[in-house]
Amino acid sequence: MVHRIRGGGRGLALAGVVWLAALAAHAQEAAPAAAPDRGAIAVESDAATDRAIETRIRAILDAIDAYDDVTVEVEAGVVRLSGSVASEADGAALSGLLDRVDGVVTVTNDVQATRDVLLRLGPVVERIEYRLGQALSLLPLIVVGLAVFALVTALGFLLTASDRPWRRLGPNPFIGAIFRQLVRVVFLLVGVVAALDIMGATALLGTILGAAGIIGLAVGFGVRDTIENFVSSVMLSVRQPFRPNDLVEVDGELGHVIRLTSRATVLLTLDGNHVRIPNAVVFKSKIRNYTRDPARRFAFDLGVDAASDLVRARDVGVDALAGLDFVLAEPPAGGWVEAVGDSNVVMRYVAWVDQSRTEYFVARGEAIRVTKLALESAGFALPEPIYNLNLRGAPVEGVAPPAPPPAAPKPAPVQATAAVKDQIIERKVAAERDAGDGPDLLRADAAQE
Repeated sequence: MVHRIRGGGRGLALAGVVWLAALAAHAQEAAPAAAPDRGAIAVESDAATDRAIETRIRAILDAIDAYDDVTVEVEAGVVRLSGSVASEADGAALSGLLDRVDGVVTVTNDVQATRDVLLRLGPVVERIEYRLGQALSLLPLIVVGLAVFALVTALGFLLTASDRPWRRLGPNPFIGAIFRQLVRVVFLLVGVVAALDIMGATALLGTILGAAGIIGLAVGFGVRDTIENFVSSVMLSVRQPFRPNDLVEVDGELGHVIRLTSRATVLLTLDGNHVRIPNAVVFKSKIRNYTRDPARRFAFDLGVDAASDLVRARDVGVDALAGLDFVLAEPPAGGWVEAVGDSNVVMRYVAWVDQSRTEYFVARGEAIRVTKLALESAGFALPEPIYNLNLRGAPVEGVAPPAPPPAAPKPAPVQATAAVKDQIIERKVAAERDAGDGPDLLRADAAQE
């Protein structure tokens, strides 16, 4: 009886062990798989795998001519490269190429660029041969593209061969010439685009335009003053603020206009000197044109005694000016009291002359002379500065008192001289223009602002 119980106990114990083992196996199957250690590198270090990797890499390198002199060694998945290549770029590309081979752990690249000149020139020669082959294959298209370019460009030059229609379109020949050049440039660009489109190289057009833009920007900064003068020349030729031979004052320079060029305005000063003023300065400066209105006023001051009849002094001077042949009746001559000085009263007299017939500066000088003589003839003194000296004490014995000053001679009758314009500067300007020294953008029939 006891024996059976013991035997049954051993059976139950065995059954429990089996049940626990099954439970553990089920729990192991139900448990999630542990994440692999990504930091570890699985390496198959058998020689067969290394030989397979080496064979694969050699096949890849043999297919590329640039790597004929490269040696490969593989050990435990690590690839070691040695040897030489034609350029540094070929050697640097090896690592990225072989990293994609299955089974390669890492690549040690000891490949060096060769120092042999002939070997290094090999790729260059190959590229040149390749480009020449491409050019030969595209030769028919290139010929057709060049023919189209020449045809379009020739059409543009044919349309602009005569300058007569372009002169009519522009306000002056200078603007007409600019129109002609613009039309030629447009046809030239159309020809380039058409030729590149035929040759299938339209992508090259963007590169050309980009390079042209950069070059144009650099050149623009370098010749900024020249471009500014050119644009000012265009504006001045359109606006025509003065005519040839006009007497103008620009930037402090007074002279007659000889010509307006594409860069500067040429003046002949009253002294006979040439002055070239950049058109950018002329365009931005204040221009005083004395010829636009031939009537011009001059003014001068004369001092009379403070005790004089100022109204009569004014009338005498004005009547003297009005009696001059070169003084215009309209607007009339005038005069007024300008200021009170230390020892006199300053009278200002004004009159108008016709600059086209009268020499302005000669007329003003003659008017001063005639007015002064008229005042003196009428009994008006033109005093100089007076200084009062107070001498105290008795007269010196034996010294005679000073003699009184002699009486002033009676002035002669006033006789005015002619102030006819001598036309010397005008003749010099005409001679300069007839010489034709450079282009002239001024026209007598153009609209004037």
